[in-house]
Amino acid sequence: MADPATTRPTLVEGARASRTTISLKLLMAVSGLAFVGFVVGHMYGNLKAFSGHDAFNEYAHHLRELGEPLLPHMGFIWIMRVGLLVALIVHVAAAVELTRRARQARPVQYVVKKHTGAIPASRLMRWGGLTLFLFIVWHLVNFTFGKVNVQGGETDDPYNLLVDTFDVWWMTLIYLVAMAMLGAHLHHGVWSSMQTLGLTGTAEARARVKTISFAIAILIAGGFSLVPIFVLAGVID
Repeated sequence: MADPATTRPTLVEGARASRTTISLKLLMAVSGLAFVGFVVGHMYGNLKAFSGHDAFNEYAHHLRELGEPLLPHMGFIWIMRVGLLVALIVHVAAAVELTRRARQARPVQYVVKKHTGAIPASRLMRWGGLTLFLFIVWHLVNFTFGKVNVQGGETDDPYNLLVDTFDVWWMTLIYLVAMAMLGAHLHHGVWSSMQTLGLTGTAEARARVKTISFAIAILIAGGFSLVPIFVLAGVID
């Protein structure tokens, strides 16, 4: 019979580790859903390009004045940037720690990998996340902080910068690859978040969440892809 004095510390340590893992998953879920909300709003703004030069630039200008006079000029944008940066740090840190724990729990890899029933997009999460991170850095350099016009044109006009960027085929290709990764990340991320929040307890609920996560991924990745495709096709010019 096991000695209670020798088994109790292990049980307590295991319980703490389990609670910490659940907390990390909750942090990933909440921070991930915050990003979903952001990309939906960002996609809406991008689609303003179909309304023409003035409508798109007016939208971009309005964001800088949103919340005035309660907030200073650009106040809303900086609050959003800080919030997204915090969410990104939390999301990445939680993902790294959960990956480390998973490897510690299974130090020897399976000789034959088994299908666990996870959606296919889950297999792209790690590399897809890295791809998206690199793309976000370039995207910020391209449109926000650096404002790099690959065609050498003006950079102080948001609409013209957008058109000049996606009028170059390889820039559009990079963007579309990133959107494919975003779609895969959203597909699995929304599913995983709903699972962590306890919304997949039944077969019917799991099927419903899989449908919702797939629809969100297609809607957002597809919506973002429309503008560069139509710019390259000459419809938006």
